Amino acid sequence: MSTTITLTINGTERPVAVELGDSLLEVLRREGFTSVKHGCDTGDCGACAVLLDGDAVDSCMILAISTDGRAVTTVEGLETDGHLHPLQQAMIDTGAVQCGFCTPGTVMTGIDLLSRNTDPTQDDVKTALAGNLCRCTGYVKQVDAVLAAARQMKGGPDA
Repeated sequence: MSTTITLTINGTERPVAVELGDSLLEVLRREGFTSVKHGCDTGDCGACAVLLDGDAVDSCMILAISTDGRAVTTVEGLETDGHLHPLQQAMIDTGAVQCGFCTPGTVMTGIDLLSRNTDPTQDDVKTALAGNLCRCTGYVKQVDAVLAAARQMKGGPDA
């Protein structure tokens, strides 16, 4: 059974057709938001992380029907006036982007952390990113990127 919900995706309110059993991941991908990756379907890998009303969630674990009237942010919605979010830029600058599959989810989880903790420690970042699996980077550069973004967002040196 199909129904229509209203989502604000990356700042734009839009009607979205959903099936009752659709996950938010399925709907976002169907709507063309390809940064939201389909990984495990069990909430274990973090590849599908998005911000839902500002909080990082694994979109594979959220029923789309339950998001009616809510705001979703994907990586596609992070750019401002032609500039990447500081964490996106830090991921590039630190070499934390390799194959790129885990990158969008890692960025969204990192942004969630930085919205709650503007001066995270290395342990804070490791804890926050623990739900984001990566086969390429070994995590060190991802942690470095979040710490660099925190410094940059506070007006300090980039890296």
